[in-house]
This record gives sequence, structure tokens and C-alpha cells, in this order.
Amino acid sequence: MSEAADLLLTNAEVHTLTEPDTVHEAVAIRDGEIVRLGDTYEVEFLEGVETEVIDCDGRVVLPGLIDAHTHMEQLGQHLVHADLSAADSAADCLELLAEQGEAEDETESEPEPERDRDWILGFGYDESAWSDSRTEPLTRADLDQVSEERPVVAMRVDLHTASLNSVALERLADDLPDDDLRRADGELTGVAVEDAAEVVRRRLATDREELAEVLDAATTYAVERGVTGVHDKVRGSMAPRVYRDMAADGDLPLRVRLDYWSDHLESLVEVGLATNAGSDRVRTGAIKSFSDGSFGSRTAKLQEPYADADLEAEPGESGDAGNADDPDDERGQWVVDPDELAAVVDRADDAGYQICVHAIGDEAIEETLSALESTADPGSARHRIEHAELATDDQIERMAEAGIVASMQPNFHRWAGEDGLYDQRLGRERRSRTNRLRRMLEADVPLAFGSDCMPLDPLLGVHHAVNASAESQRLSVTEALRAYTLGAAYAGFDEDRLGTLEVGKRADFVVLEESPWEVSDRIDEIDVAMTGVDGEIVFDSRGG
Repeated sequence: MSEAADLLLTNAEVHTLTEPDTVHEAVAIRDGEIVRLGDTYEVEFLEGVETEVIDCDGRVVLPGLIDAHTHMEQLGQHLVHADLSAADSAADCLELLAEQGEAEDETESEPEPERDRDWILGFGYDESAWSDSRTEPLTRADLDQVSEERPVVAMRVDLHTASLNSVALERLADDLPDDDLRRADGELTGVAVEDAAEVVRRRLATDREELAEVLDAATTYAVERGVTGVHDKVRGSMAPRVYRDMAADGDLPLRVRLDYWSDHLESLVEVGLATNAGSDRVRTGAIKSFSDGSFGSRTAKLQEPYADADLEAEPGESGDAGNADDPDDERGQWVVDPDELAAVVDRADDAGYQICVHAIGDEAIEETLSALESTADPGSARHRIEHAELATDDQIERMAEAGIVASMQPNFHRWAGEDGLYDQRLGRERRSRTNRLRRMLEADVPLAFGSDCMPLDPLLGVHHAVNASAESQRLSVTEALRAYTLGAAYAGFDEDRLGTLEVGKRADFVVLEESPWEVSDRIDEIDVAMTGVDGEIVFDSRGG
């Protein structure tokens, strides 16, 4: 007689997302592992005295969603500080920041000079989506309206641009690299990009106690959206320690794969934290590096100039990509020089690490791909290009041949509409060549989906992948879901235990209120009913 299950999900529409997708009515789980799939009648034979039985009432059950590119600390800061992601204008941002400052004043009992954190912080603004005609980032003049006494910082949605008021600029003056500070008429505008933005981000990093609060908020937010695992990009943060503490205390509701910035490489080698080392919940992932910046900040590195490059601007003027007299500066900038990137790739690969490199523009993808192609066995190492937004046909074919993973963000199609960010920065022809998800899949490039926390919402990403305007960008519902499950699991060496619902795999699952196959034109509106990790319900919105 078979041992009783711990949990039965019955009366469901269980999609395994195997190849081909197989649909069952029920699933049985024991000790965090799937032990049977079938119809309700046969699975109910595993019901024991202590078995929990959940009638799904016809709801859709899928493998747990894995977000292959996250910034959980920044997501948590969105939730704890001012969230500017829904702001419709600069005025909206300033109002939200002012409200945040007022709320902190009301809860702060210490005199202001003695405060640990008197900064007013906002995250996630996107000027390209504002309803007014403004297309430039927030400036010092804007943020001085929020406060002239307290430092104010607003981080753009891509984290490649930080906006600072005068007090914040003064506080960080000795640390900000001058080349990454924008100017107008010779004066600092308060807009900091790339390395300067990173200095700001690290200055805003929370201490261990605050970080526990931030990561608790972020992981709770994630499981509410059906996410059972994340590949989190970490740098200069105590997040790895906090994650491990949360896991040890039973407070980590999902799986975390830690992709460390390349400046941690020597330390990881020294302490023996190799790729895939760790526990069931927290594992070491890849070594992360950069090549270029972002389209929004005009720092993604292109083969041809930006469509909105201001050729008449004075050198260093706010809004241009750099020196208008230098054509190279109208094509973006290197965050990590190609020679330096190649050296990082060689060191990390020689040490046996998986490597993931941020590359957005076609020129950046070229240099990144060349570096990864030069490694001993990029396919077995599962090296990754993060974003790969403007990959050419030749680059896609080379990625397929080398087995390099395309870690892409389908939610970036939010910027692909007429007159959207891609139109503004790249023009219509190049806009149609961004994020070609189908082209990647047809070329047999391993495809993994993530969100970059812009926002963290896999169903929104699936919606954009299914409803993209160009055929080369568009996937079927099943293909899009696989990239957010099995594809992301493969990118993290986890396809043998995660990514599909099969006997012997871990019981990570999500239950949806509606079928994405039946409402493919509004997948982004589907609610998550339940999320389970290792057979434990970590989120349940059903009520009752």
C-alpha cells in the first residue's frame, strides 16, 4: 500500500508544461515532492488521516514561476519607500516623495540631525511613460522642491539613472565620478548615470536589520505573484547573509539563486562558494558583469547612433549621450570596457563559474558574445547574456551554436509601442528588432524569462510575450510560460528538480484563478489564488 500524501490538489486543470504539455486533474505531494499526477479518483487513494486536500474548483495549476533576473533589495525598497512606478508625471513623483518625507517625519521620534536615515527615497520612475511631453529624467531643481534640507534621491526604473537634489549631491560630492554626472550650461543637473548611479545605490544600501525588513517585503510580494524562485543579482550587500538567516529560521518563502557581481569573484573563490553551492533554498549562481547601460539612460552601446541623439547639444549637456562632437558618444557608453570584460570572463570561467553579462545594445551584445564564445565550453557552463534586447540575426545564431542562454525580460515590450521608449531612442526600424523572443526560440537559443523587477510580475511578462506587436517578438501561451518555468530552471541548473510538474520533482506550483490559454488577451489581469513551495502553501488568496 502506498504511503499517504501530505497534500492533494484535486478538481484542477494541472498543466505539467512538459513537452508536449500534459494536463491532469489532480496532484499528490509528499515530503515536498510530487508523487502522483492523474485524475482526482486515482490520486485520492493517497489520502490519509493527516492529508490536506485542497479542492481547486477547476482552477489552473502550473509549475512555480521562476524569475531569472531580479533585484530583490531594490524591489523591497520600492515597497518600503516611495514607489514611483505608477507616477504619470514629474509632478506625481514629487508629490509621492513629499508624502514619503511627511510620513517619515510623523514616525521619527529622534531630532533630525541625529537620525540614522534622513534620506527621502523613491524608486522606479519612468519618464518615457509620463503623459506629459517631458522625456528627460528628474533633476536637482525638481527634487529641491521636495526638500532643501534633507537629501532626496529618485532612482529610475532601470537603476542606471539616479536623480539627486542639491543636498544629496553635496553629501555624495567626493564619491561621484565626474564623467557620469550630467550638466547643463556647466552646472550639475542632479542626474547621475552608470557608475555614479551605482555609488548612489550603494549609499542607499540598508543595514542588516533594515535589509531583513526589505527582503521580507520583497519575497512576500513575489510569492503573491506566483513566484517560487528568483535569480537575484547582488553586489556590496548583506543580502546573501540575510537570505541564509531567513532560510535557517524558516522565514524564506521561495528559492533564491545568488548571482554575484564580478567584484566578489576572488572572495567567492577564496571561501569556496562555487556555482550551485548552497542549500535547497539558497544557492550560489553566476558571476555577474556588465558591458553597457540602458536605452532609457542612453547608455546602452549601439552600432549606430541613438535616434534622439542631440547632435546640436553642447558637450555634457543634459539629455545627450555625451560629447556631441564624438560620434562614439552618440552610440552609448561602456560600463565595463570590452578588454576588462574579457578578462573578467576568463577569470570566472577558469575558476569554474557560470557567467551572466548584462548586454542590451547590439554593439554590447557583440563584445559580450565574443567574450563568452571564447570560453572552454559556454553551453555546458550555461553562460548567459542578460537582456540581449537588440541582438542581430548573426548574434542570435551564434548564441544558439554556443549554447549561451538568453535571459530576457518580456515585460520590456511595455516600451515597444508607437512613440514609446524604443521609438524615442531607437526609431521604428530598430524598435521592431528589440526583444525578438520568437526569433530566439526558433534559433534554439536557450530562453529564460525574468522581470528585472520592472515590475516583478511574471504574468505581466507572459502577457507581453503573447501579445507583442511583431511576429518575431511573439510567443504562444505555452512557450511563454515555459520560459518562465523550465527555461528559467535550466538557466539555474535546476531543470531536474524544478520547472515542470512531474513525479520526482519538487512540489513548487502556482494556482491561477483563470486559464491564460482562455484569456490570452488579458493574462496580466489573472489573479494568483495560491503559491506552493516544497508542497507548503506560502500564499493563499482564496479566503475562507
